[in-house]
Amino acid sequence: MDNENTKRAPDKHTPTMRAAVLHGVRDIRLEDWPRPAPGPGEVLLEIASVGVCGSDVHYYVEGRIGDQVVTEPILMGHEFSARVAGLGAGVEGLETGQLVAVEPAIPCGVCEPCQHGHPNLCPDVRFCGTPPVDGVFAEYAVMPAENCFLLPEGFDLAEGAMLEPLGIAIHAVGLAHLKPGQTVAVLGAGPIGLLTAAVAQASGAGEVTVTEPLAYRRQLAMGYVADAALNPDEADVVAEVMRLTGGRGVDVAFEAAGAPETPDQAARLVRLGGQVVVIGIPVEDRMMMTASTARKKGLTIKLVRRMKHTYPRAIRMVQTGMVDVLPLVTHTFPLERIAEAFEMAAGYEDGVIKAMIQLSG
Repeated sequence: MDNENTKRAPDKHTPTMRAAVLHGVRDIRLEDWPRPAPGPGEVLLEIASVGVCGSDVHYYVEGRIGDQVVTEPILMGHEFSARVAGLGAGVEGLETGQLVAVEPAIPCGVCEPCQHGHPNLCPDVRFCGTPPVDGVFAEYAVMPAENCFLLPEGFDLAEGAMLEPLGIAIHAVGLAHLKPGQTVAVLGAGPIGLLTAAVAQASGAGEVTVTEPLAYRRQLAMGYVADAALNPDEADVVAEVMRLTGGRGVDVAFEAAGAPETPDQAARLVRLGGQVVVIGIPVEDRMMMTASTARKKGLTIKLVRRMKHTYPRAIRMVQTGMVDVLPLVTHTFPLERIAEAFEMAAGYEDGVIKAMIQLSG
């Protein structure tokens, strides 16, 4: 993940790897890059599967998301599983050939948030695929050993990659302190919204209502986890949620769309004293919510910053069947067809939920 090293052109004596490099808007190229080598405490990883995240799609289509802007060629990709291909000095507990899921964030470990147990809030975090740090749409990568989580026998490569978005959902539901029997609305039925609904259900939610403009995603939501799926293009979702809850509103609303209107909808459809958890990242880096609504309801509003300490729980949830992540993996592409995968995800084509890039078996 060292940009200065990986972006040098390889010489004839340097082992190389194939990498998918974003050079600009809708300009992703396969190139030969130097294969990284692990230093002390690091692991060389042969990348297995990488999910195409919504943030990756924003970089591909717009060159930015929020205040993160692509200013030079970069490797995207941060949702991944891999096989251990080499060990740096001092690494224990891992062996070559083992399948691992990988936490993509490398916090500093010494700042106040890190010391207080909130590495996701570290201002100096290095996060795979977030400018200027390279990600893992490549055959190999190097990561700290502590970021690698050994997967149980029988774990699917794609399941390992899906633990990262599942971790976001686990963190979001944890922020809400959801209680058994409470009602939930999830605005947006993309991968994060669907996984949030699944984790909420696994945590004891009494009813889960999803709002989503795309018909195929509403259909999947109903078969996957939702008790109701509403179309915001055809119905007043706030009025409909109020009708479904007898005029009370839901206990918790999870905003997972990143659309201009959804934070305010979330505030309007929760009950008095309810909670709004904002997960979505708006492209324009602005979030609007009617102040009087939030104030008069006395809402608790929380915003999700990635995740923390979720991988062991995510592994257990998948291993025990509490959450099935594979129904969301709708398409798989080799690295050579990565541009096709991005165009499909950007255009919501062919019923895509999660496109996966598979680099090795």
